[in-house]
This record gives sequence, C-alpha cells and structure tokens, in this order.
Amino acid sequence: MSRVDGMTDGPATQERDRTDVAPATAGDRAELLLAERDSLHRFVRDLAGHDPHHAEDVVQETLLRAWQLADRLDWQDRPIRMWLFRVARNLVIDGWRKDRAVPVGVFAADFPDDMVAPDQTSRVVDHCVLVDALRALGPAHLEAIVHVHLLGTAGSDVARRLGVPRGTVKSRTHHALRILRERLEPSEAAA
Repeated sequence: MSRVDGMTDGPATQERDRTDVAPATAGDRAELLLAERDSLHRFVRDLAGHDPHHAEDVVQETLLRAWQLADRLDWQDRPIRMWLFRVARNLVIDGWRKDRAVPVGVFAADFPDDMVAPDQTSRVVDHCVLVDALRALGPAHLEAIVHVHLLGTAGSDVARRLGVPRGTVKSRTHHALRILRERLEPSEAAA
C-alpha cells in the first residue's frame, strides 16, 4: 500500500514512522504542539460555539497542559493529536458545566422591593455650601471652629494648643458660629 492514503508498507515502515513522530527534545515537542494548534483551534471553535476568545483560551490551556505533562505523555505509541482533542473537549464541557451551575449566594428576590438607597446629591450640595461658608471665616475663627466643633477638642485643650486664653477660644468660636449662621440661613430659605 502507499503512504498517500495513510497506510504503511510494513512493520519496518511503521517503526520508522513512530520514531519520526516521537519528538526527542523539548524543541521537537514544542514544534509538534504548535503544528497541531490550527487544527485544535478549528475543533474547539466548532465545539465551543464560534466564540473566538473562548476558543483561544481553551486552545492555550490545552497546549499548556500538554507542555506541563510532556514528560509523562506517551509521544511514541500514541498520537498527541488525539490527546489534545480529548483535553480540549473536556475543557469545553467543564466550561459548559460551570456556566450552567446555579450560583450560591444572595439573590435580588431576597431583598424587599421598597429598599431605596438614600439620595446623596443633597449631601454633596450641603457639603459644598458648608465649605463655602467656612472659607468666609478668617484664619483665627476657622482654626477655633475646626478644633472645637469639627474635631471635638475641648476648649481648654484648644486654648493650650493655640497659646491663647480659654475665653479667646470661646469668643472666636461664638463669632465663627454667628458668621456661619448668617451665611447659611439664606441658603436654607432658598431651599
């Protein structure tokens, strides 16, 4: 028989074909794997629904597994192509199973329908108005109001930190609050 139709002439030719196909070095194995890449890609693309990205992922994973298991694979007696196709098919099936699995966790139906997130826009507007009002204060008044009302520091500690009498801190805080009220009251009336 001729080699054209895939048949061999005899046992001697079969032995020669096995040694030709069986790669001896890592470079030979890599060449053989890369030679199978296109046919493997077509097989996976047809099997996986013509998604090119998914098909490429499966092909790469298949070739990676072949490369990692190269020392344990039988390159002599078994064609590597069939092994690659079987691994690729199993990877595609595993992907189908994973996509079909029911996720465990919280579902939208578990939450009440009347659950509404608070509107943050009014909070942002209030923040902008307050920052604008604080900018209208002088440095001494701003420092006193920040320490006492925003940071929650006691008046005596603020006085000691700033090096001024406690009464001065009270006075600055009082005047700062008055200025802030004047600046903020028209905004509240307009809203």
